[in-house]
Amino acid sequence: MTGIVSSDADERLRASVSALADAAPEFSAQRVVTAPQAVSGLILIAAWVALALATPLVAAQMLVGVVTVGYVAAVVYRVLLFCRGVGDRHRTRVSDAEAKSVPDAELPPYTVLVPVHREPLIGELLAHLEQLDYPRDRLDVRVLLEADDTETIAAARATTCPPHVILVLVPPAEPRTKPKACNYGLVDARGELVTIYDAEDIPDPLQLRRAVVALRRLGPEYACVQAQLGYFNSTQNVLTRWFTVEYGTWFAYLLPGLIAVGAPVPLGGTSNHFRTDVLRSVGAWDAHNVTEDADLGIRLARLGYAVGVLESVTLEEANSDPINWVKQRSRWYKGYLQTFLVHARRPWATLRDLGWRGTAGLVLFVAGTPCLTALNGFFWALTLMWFTRHPAWLQALFDSWLYYAGLLCFVLGNLAVLYMNVYTTRQLGRPDLLVAALLSPLYWALMTLAATKAAIQLVASPSYWEKTTHGLHLSPTDKAEP
Repeated sequence: MTGIVSSDADERLRASVSALADAAPEFSAQRVVTAPQAVSGLILIAAWVALALATPLVAAQMLVGVVTVGYVAAVVYRVLLFCRGVGDRHRTRVSDAEAKSVPDAELPPYTVLVPVHREPLIGELLAHLEQLDYPRDRLDVRVLLEADDTETIAAARATTCPPHVILVLVPPAEPRTKPKACNYGLVDARGELVTIYDAEDIPDPLQLRRAVVALRRLGPEYACVQAQLGYFNSTQNVLTRWFTVEYGTWFAYLLPGLIAVGAPVPLGGTSNHFRTDVLRSVGAWDAHNVTEDADLGIRLARLGYAVGVLESVTLEEANSDPINWVKQRSRWYKGYLQTFLVHARRPWATLRDLGWRGTAGLVLFVAGTPCLTALNGFFWALTLMWFTRHPAWLQALFDSWLYYAGLLCFVLGNLAVLYMNVYTTRQLGRPDLLVAALLSPLYWALMTLAATKAAIQLVASPSYWEKTTHGLHLSPTDKAEP
């Protein structure tokens, strides 16, 4: 696969947008659904419609049965990941002493890509990056600015940047996505390792050093280590508390659980640390995928590389506004669906690359996360209807075995997820999050709304990057400061 290597401006932009699609179209979401996928889908729909016209009850029972079995499988898989992820065996820990023991002369050049868009408080970002404990002559920080984002460019130019910080103007071109900007910045990056930080990130000062030690310890088959993410405004409101509990479970248990069961790891959007040569060789990020991080994690696994989880925390801003949260989460869910559709194009090739364990992870975790969330609303509606009206047609939809499977999933599945949340708050040492953990079903309702929106956008605007507004934790006075 051809990486991004051009230095000519026009060619650099073209490569940033379409290098992956040109070199390996089977891995790109430039076209979300291929012709064979569309034909297969239409055949299945037509067959079900024909069955529904002939025997409506059988068709409805079949649909409900498939959905229920898939739901139960996804819930059981998630519980399995959590159980396997508990403990430290599948997380890489590098102590402060180990991180600091590497002489500066033995540290490799390190590129930090920081894509920003409509982020006027860029001075705060640079201040956080200056806290990184890494020799400045080996640090290559690239702040990636959209060339038509005049507000952020003005704020950046008004800020005194140290010599190791470079402002890179990314020419405006579709798709207007974070991965396209990262590809553009990667072209002439000089680091042997590369990472991404978002505009509001506050990384662990020793994180780069920890990543160097971790990747050397793990060996060349590891292309990346993913640091953990947390939130600095976790107590702002109930939404930020829910978000904190969810991320605590995700990075501390579910991702290590995926490693434990031999499944690919969908990376987070920040604080993932790559070997630059490997990243370029696999085509870097897909500019058309709105969760380019998750997609890259699956692609690395298919191409034979491993991913580790690094015990080092980057603090981010938890989304405190419900509308802004739905925009952000629907983009994530849409990207997970994009990623699944991309890697489901050639099922036998995917099974060959990932094995049955990895393929199960792709189906039950990557596709299962948004699908499970969207189905929550459907099953809650059926449950409410059953207990309030007891309609005969609803009873006819569920055979006895299906009814009991669904009932067990409803009761035990929800209790298991609540238990995971409570366990996470205990392990985090955060009793202040306990009430939010117990109120998680309200959070799930918000997730269902986001998943439904994602499914609609997947059809209407698959590569549209819905901007997340940052700085909501700041007071009006703080926002007004230069």
